[in-house]
Amino acid sequence: MKNIIKKTTLVSLAVSLVLTGGSAMAKVSSEEAKKLGNELTPMGAERKANADGSIPEWTGGITSAPAGYKVGDHHKDPFASDKTQFTITKSNLDQYKANLTPGQVKLFETYPDTFKMNVYQTRRSASFPSHVYDAVKVNSTRAELVEEGNGISQASVGVPFPMPKTGLEVIWNHILRYRGEQVVREGGQAAPTTGGDFTYLGFAESLILPYNVKGAQPEQLQDTNILFKFKQKVTEPARLAGTALLVHETMDQIKTPRQAWTYNTGQRRVRRAPNVAYDTPGTASDGLRTTDDFDMYNGAPNRYTWELKGKQELYIPYNDYRLHSDELKYADILQPGHINPQYVRYEKHRVWVVEAKLKSDTRHTYKKRVFFIDEDSWQVAVTDIYDNRDELYRVGVAHGLNYYEVPTQWSTLEVFHDLQSRRYIAMGLDNEANMYDFSAELNDKSFTPSALRREGRR
Repeated sequence: MKNIIKKTTLVSLAVSLVLTGGSAMAKVSSEEAKKLGNELTPMGAERKANADGSIPEWTGGITSAPAGYKVGDHHKDPFASDKTQFTITKSNLDQYKANLTPGQVKLFETYPDTFKMNVYQTRRSASFPSHVYDAVKVNSTRAELVEEGNGISQASVGVPFPMPKTGLEVIWNHILRYRGEQVVREGGQAAPTTGGDFTYLGFAESLILPYNVKGAQPEQLQDTNILFKFKQKVTEPARLAGTALLVHETMDQIKTPRQAWTYNTGQRRVRRAPNVAYDTPGTASDGLRTTDDFDMYNGAPNRYTWELKGKQELYIPYNDYRLHSDELKYADILQPGHINPQYVRYEKHRVWVVEAKLKSDTRHTYKKRVFFIDEDSWQVAVTDIYDNRDELYRVGVAHGLNYYEVPTQWSTLEVFHDLQSRRYIAMGLDNEANMYDFSAELNDKSFTPSALRREGRR
């Protein structure tokens, strides 16, 4: 990371903190919590602009939808009139390295003739409902890590640690960031060959998030021990259609580990899937991502030690409404080596930097992972991934935007670049699909193994 990471002035990081065992007391005093919504944003980010003004002051994010938008539309770009300020290419890379990750630099070196970053003015568009802001403030004075950091207690609705003091607290903020209470979505993924050919794999997905329900109480969440329930059904191609996955994610993963089931159309049976975790290859991913790469990082954190390195100003994808547009086809986006950079918008934002190192007594395909987490939303924006030879192996990138009907900041597309095979997998392709429905009425009965079996047989 060299000297490009500055230590944050918001918390004392005189010594980088590593969570290696025991429960960690993360609560802050009521006096310290008063910073939220004042010198800090309600989510814990620095409200003020940076020194040169290239990152502006946060003034509330997007507070209303653009004129003409209606729920169900692909989201209109509120910043469509913005012009590219400059473009980073291999030829001028040295000028901007201080605001790039090693993995991003490696993408320029791997694809010197085609990879570029179009950089726009920074729009701090992240926003959330007022009751989420209220919950974050309450969480800040009571939330705790439990079971050596493999679970949390005394938190609900909002991120638990808006003023984090350890890397693991930052990662839990990413895992628990607000994404509405329930959502139904369509879309899919593709893993182009080095020549650019691809097969689109379509999904129908549904997600309920009891943790995020307005008014949810920590005591109720601890009784059920459920953070969210996720269901995914393959819709195309025909040979895979009907294959399905069900996941129950827990708050305390020592008390009750993640529970998962799969439905196989050939066998017409539902089976427990205890291996849907860690570095098991992702669904139909050609081995280009692990299960815990989904959503940039998910699952139990117990195989790594986590170190909070500080903050950095970084060029990351942001407000990627053009990439999200239904005026594009998947073939417009997917090309050899990487997605089409013409449709990607980069902005400079402050990010938290967290380094995860594999524990000596555990195993994983990834020996080290460095996460770069947007301070305004707690969304992992970029992750640099290293193999057992300590070489850069993969680079993950989340292309985010504000779903302003909720509102929430979330990715529209996640891309994992495999530097060794010179291939990538793009997850969340939705340009040719129906838009997310955050108002869907879902219930627990739809997230059972028997429901998975019934739906698979249709």
